[in-house]
Amino acid sequence: MTELNAPQRLHELGQSLWLDNITRDLLTRGTLARYIRELGVTGLTSNPSIYDKAIAGSSSYDDDITRCAARGLSPEDTFFELALADLRRAAEHFGPVHELTGGVDGFVSLEVSPLLAYDPATTVREALRLHDLGGRPNLFIKIPGTAEGLPAVEEAIFAGVPVNVTLLFSPAHYLACMEAYTRGIERRVAAGRPAAVASVASVFVSRWDAAANSDLPAELRNRLGLLIGRRSYTEYRRFFATDRWQRLLNSGARPQRLLFASTGTKDPSLPEDLYVAGLAAPHTVNTMPEETLLAYADHGRLDGPLAAGLDDDKELLAAIQAAGVDVDAVAATLQAKGAAAFVASWNAMLARIATKAAPAVA
Repeated sequence: MTELNAPQRLHELGQSLWLDNITRDLLTRGTLARYIRELGVTGLTSNPSIYDKAIAGSSSYDDDITRCAARGLSPEDTFFELALADLRRAAEHFGPVHELTGGVDGFVSLEVSPLLAYDPATTVREALRLHDLGGRPNLFIKIPGTAEGLPAVEEAIFAGVPVNVTLLFSPAHYLACMEAYTRGIERRVAAGRPAAVASVASVFVSRWDAAANSDLPAELRNRLGLLIGRRSYTEYRRFFATDRWQRLLNSGARPQRLLFASTGTKDPSLPEDLYVAGLAAPHTVNTMPEETLLAYADHGRLDGPLAAGLDDDKELLAAIQAAGVDVDAVAATLQAKGAAAFVASWNAMLARIATKAAPAVA
């Protein structure tokens, strides 16, 4: 019997492993198909930063950009046409696992314009439009988990749109997200609609250590990201074990899955699998950059499943707070900076598309 590699063993433990990347070359050269076949990858995420790099780093999109420009499409409409073409193709790769798991796994993700992060009404309309345009049952629409975005999450879930809630940075953010998702499901049950609408909640991990390390003594550095991940996992297990959710399960609802995002290390001195091996939790998803996936396949560790429980982390959290790190304040800052970074990438990408389209409209 062939020995399983680290990503395959992670899958056997019960955690879905998704790729946090997409490029046209990844699809056309058979790389994604190989990752699915050899590394147990069962889903894929994208964001404006990923697509900005993809369009900048390849000529594979140039002909389609030219054709879109000749049809009079705006840079934004051009982007969604390019991205949906990629994501439909990726969704077909993951179609078998989506069907095999009854719609639990096998998803790809497309983000609404980050310019809408604080505009819930327009976000809902865009989520409905993009999911309809995508035409694939395993397409998530990504909506930011900002205070203004969460009402849009509830409305999109009520409307039956599968949602990947992004830009969550703390257990408090995550609890608010689970509430929004649950209200959407409860409204569907009350309205006599099918209760099962797929969703994941993306809690960003590695950015915590990059943000807080300078304020912490050496013995506490590079421990906050994993702490946030563990506490989020405990809240996930606790929330969906309540009587409230047991009743919803009887109606056919499914818990919103916890997704660990931003799991590539920012510090090259750290183990490349720090946020993978340390957050190996059943019933969850880890979406990782391509370089992290390959490193994990080559020499990754898997020490065992993450335990759900806050007691072991109380002293660590207290020490971090005593050192002057206000977790709630850092979470708010990280969310605002994350939203701003996606806007910057979005604007840069649209400018790049406009530049490549210029000869066709001259």
